[in-house]
Amino acid sequence: MQLFLDSTDVAVIKDLAATGLVDGVTTNPSLIAKSGRNMLEVIAEICGLVEGPVSAEVAATDLDGMLAEGRKLAGVSENVTVKVPLTRAGLMATQVFSSEGIKTNVTLCFSAAQALLAAKSGATFISPFIGRLDDHGADGMSLIHDIRTIYDNYGYETEILAASIRTSGHVAQAAVAGADCATIPPATFEELFKHPLTEKGLQQFLADWAKTGQSIL
Repeated sequence: MQLFLDSTDVAVIKDLAATGLVDGVTTNPSLIAKSGRNMLEVIAEICGLVEGPVSAEVAATDLDGMLAEGRKLAGVSENVTVKVPLTRAGLMATQVFSSEGIKTNVTLCFSAAQALLAAKSGATFISPFIGRLDDHGADGMSLIHDIRTIYDNYGYETEILAASIRTSGHVAQAAVAGADCATIPPATFEELFKHPLTEKGLQQFLADWAKTGQSIL
């Protein structure tokens, strides 16, 4: 399973990328706005920190605008994945980008039917928003299961990128459900390393070792 960071904080991305466990990065207009920086500069800098896909989202909502913006974003770096909304125009743009060899991440997916259309359009990634579905009383994780079944039924190569991740438990559940990737806020990524029994066990081991008075070096 690929693990992506959902962030535009270059310092944080650099720090977590040093673990060797970050496979890519996703961004969106909201994250770019919070950074207060020029979008193209941020994307270029992130692409210099990770070798995997870096999703950069178009702001246009019409087909021609999406195509123009997507091509410009794709020109920033070879590992840019153009992010488009799951709309009629977005899927039409996805088909064009696919024919041009430009990778795409179709975002704001909330149903299996939408995911089916994205796969038929040649999307590289589909991003179902599981957390937002949970917020509205639906079962976000069941959507991952449904998409996995559909894609496996018909041999679609579109990768399922679980998005709107809220907890480390979400990450594990998405992996069990068959998601190919998960995009994770940095704070949640840090949680993946932790478990109270790990901390307790380490403290006990260190205490017992200290009693021996030995040194390995």
